[in-house]
Amino acid sequence: MTTLIVSIFIIGYLFIALESVTKVNKTAVALFLSVACWVCYMCSFGQYVNGFRLPEFQKYLSTEGLTNSLDSAKQFVDSLFVGHLGDTCETIFFLMGAMTIVEIVDSNGGFNFVRDLLNTKSKKKLLWQIAFATFFISSVLDNLTTSIVMIMILRKLVSDQKERMLYAGIVILAANAGGAFSPIGDVTTIMLWIKGCISSAGVIEHVFLPSVVSIAVPTLFVQTQLNGEITVAEQGNVVAEKHVFSKGERNLVFFIGVGGLVLVPVFRSLSGLPPFMGILLVLSILWIVTELMYRSKNEVDESMKQRVSGILHRIDLSTILFFLGILTAVAALEETGVLHALGGSLDKMSGGNPYIVTGIIGILSSVVDNVPLVASCMGMYNIDPQVFNFAMDGPFWQLLGYCAGVGGSILIIGSAAGVVVMGLEKISFGWYLKHFSWLALLGYFAGMLCYWCVEQIV
Repeated sequence: MTTLIVSIFIIGYLFIALESVTKVNKTAVALFLSVACWVCYMCSFGQYVNGFRLPEFQKYLSTEGLTNSLDSAKQFVDSLFVGHLGDTCETIFFLMGAMTIVEIVDSNGGFNFVRDLLNTKSKKKLLWQIAFATFFISSVLDNLTTSIVMIMILRKLVSDQKERMLYAGIVILAANAGGAFSPIGDVTTIMLWIKGCISSAGVIEHVFLPSVVSIAVPTLFVQTQLNGEITVAEQGNVVAEKHVFSKGERNLVFFIGVGGLVLVPVFRSLSGLPPFMGILLVLSILWIVTELMYRSKNEVDESMKQRVSGILHRIDLSTILFFLGILTAVAALEETGVLHALGGSLDKMSGGNPYIVTGIIGILSSVVDNVPLVASCMGMYNIDPQVFNFAMDGPFWQLLGYCAGVGGSILIIGSAAGVVVMGLEKISFGWYLKHFSWLALLGYFAGMLCYWCVEQIV
């Protein structure tokens, strides 16, 4: 049965990775994959409970005062499934809240604040401004939204398509690098943070500088291709923006939304509650503030008002369901013991060197989705306070977050940021491969070298 479960997972994984070829939505595949794996698991659950989970099962029987029977094993499996579902739902509720907050800020013109800050005619200076604005924004917003916002801003600043493609390539690299050093900057770091593999202070302290290096190195090369001053896009090509809120009100929405996201780790530290509770707090405050602000806009047509109740309908439910499917599918694979066995094999092959294992995972993330990759690694390895590499904030977990995030930039299809920019700016796979893949790879290894140097000094 284990062979069947693994086969189903691999085939499903291939369909997810080849979504652009098969034309089958990856969310549909992930949901089917999840149910199929768990159905197969339940066909032989007794084998796995009395094998892989025997110590936990015996403890469960002792605690509940039960005897070793088929019904007891089913109850134990129910508790395992609920535990996995709880971990998955923490991530999902966090993402739903964060996506809603970002949509509120964007719909009400809050990101105009960022566009107004990028005020320069120098092409090279704008490149660095775009790189680091994207880098820091993506540390608090999701990479997908950050990339969309920055491309929209670029279209209003750079009229030449070929030059804008160079800026767009840097946006992809910066968005992925910025999400790697923040506990809330990328889905993978959110997963590691919620699971307790990394802390907010630890990942920022150790991964921030490597992430900066991973974007600074490619930017240094790209700037050599840009000279002179910017030709500002013609006003006729820019769609007029209409917002109900004044500039001050838009800035207030920006600072409440983005500032609230930044303070979520502080909320968790002070309250001890899961991160998604902090996200819900920020969402509720932003919702109340915008509703109060709209109350004073009686003269404005109701259709112009971007109320949260309407914005909620625009949240990408497909993405949420994809995470539900893939994370629960990985949980089924974990319960067979395969992931732990694979982790042991990787340890032996690499000699226990976390740089080799995470380096390979990072390169793989340029081809396949990094969410199931990281989820699989979390299933392969346990947090072990007695083992330096695998303790909370150990090198393995920090490098995993860095490599999975930054490695996605090596190919344009390796990250959500790359895919959305590819569509918006009509960048071909071959063009990116020629102009940016080698730069992304150079920055990727430069960041890993930086991490190693910092660890030797500290």
